[in-house]
Amino acid sequence: MKARLISVGERMPGWVAEGFAEYRKRLSRECPLDLIEIPLRTRGKSGDSARAIADEGNAMLAVLPRDSHIVALDNRGKPWSSEQLAEQLAAWRMSGRDLAILIGGPDGHARNVLARAHQCWSLGPLTLPHMLVRLVVAEQLYRAVSLLGNHPYHRG
Repeated sequence: MKARLISVGERMPGWVAEGFAEYRKRLSRECPLDLIEIPLRTRGKSGDSARAIADEGNAMLAVLPRDSHIVALDNRGKPWSSEQLAEQLAAWRMSGRDLAILIGGPDGHARNVLARAHQCWSLGPLTLPHMLVRLVVAEQLYRAVSLLGNHPYHRG
């Protein structure tokens, strides 16, 4: 199974890019992780965020790999513990499909993106910078792989 993190926004800060690269390297054998960045659409002073959200959503849907299991990160989604994420990962692997995890822009996901998602996942009630979410997701995927492999990384 391959995993793709499809995220609105480009140019991670150096420290996020380094952390993401480290977890991507650790995942390379068990769950290869690719990052696809969708350019952030301009939001004018007129507040036309609806058009930006729609454009970002259409761009996100255009790069979705065919027949992947789609998980949208959304604050209304289901919060999973690390152990529950590991169970989800095991189920996703058993399905034989690739995984696409979607991170929306500053205003969230377009409705058509949420409608295409098979699951919605919440990282909890905190508001996190979208670039940091990439790092958190990569680390949690690595933790889930470690749990499934009885690796001592997770000592929870």
